[in-house]
Amino acid sequence: MDTASQPDIPESLIESVKRRHVILFAGGGISQNLSLPDFTALINHLAEQLGVSADEFSVNDYPVVAEAYIQASGKMGALRSWMDTTWHPSTIDVASSDVHNLIVDLNFSTIYTTNYDRWLEKAFETRGKKYRKVTNVADLTHPLEDCTEIIKFHGDFEDDASLVLTEASYFRRMGFETPLDIRLRADSLARPLLFLGYSLHDVNTRYMLFRLQELWQSSDQASRRPLSYILMTRSAPAQEVVLRTRGVEPLVWADEDPGRATRLFLERLLKTVRERA
Repeated sequence: MDTASQPDIPESLIESVKRRHVILFAGGGISQNLSLPDFTALINHLAEQLGVSADEFSVNDYPVVAEAYIQASGKMGALRSWMDTTWHPSTIDVASSDVHNLIVDLNFSTIYTTNYDRWLEKAFETRGKKYRKVTNVADLTHPLEDCTEIIKFHGDFEDDASLVLTEASYFRRMGFETPLDIRLRADSLARPLLFLGYSLHDVNTRYMLFRLQELWQSSDQASRRPLSYILMTRSAPAQEVVLRTRGVEPLVWADEDPGRATRLFLERLLKTVRERA
């Protein structure tokens, strides 16, 4: 990416980050920055366990294959243990991840993440920053402290029941009625969201944005909805039009390396916020 051609970051986003009003939504691209396996590795493992060819599936088939595995084995434990080990190799040094350090430095009050891994939490621990992890409804009862909330929207390896991994669990999540969904609905009605590390090929992300838009459309105060943002590392004109109709402004930082684009965006955002302090 030519740094001279980077688009400006909207003033409204800068001011909202400065006031700790923005909610960060961190997707798989954040973990990919650590060179972790993607869901192709999961498909290959599941196919091997089921005794079928992985060539029969695309990476987007993992919820179906995961459900087939659970139905065949009758339990989640072995799969969760394999994923936990695979996504947390001892070779990873999160302290050296610019993206994770920048997220910590930006001091978001609330972070939602659809990543199962614990690298965001480890980044806060490494930096000696306080955080509160929310995985299930019981975690919502803990007293609020002056720290960052990390809400594990698709679950955590420490709680098998929380994992949104199989097709059935994704369908339940699409009902948008679980306690964490209700919490997100309340948060998104009052505060802007910033999406990082998401692919718009992911139907679950697009569906979530659609449901959030529906919440506002049913209100007579729709014009007061806070504008949200999504970082895109490649231009997708049709998607950009649809996103704007859903109250989400695309920030296109086109780059062949999505991790580099994310780092440069966060560096610019942090620098500007600090200049305004």
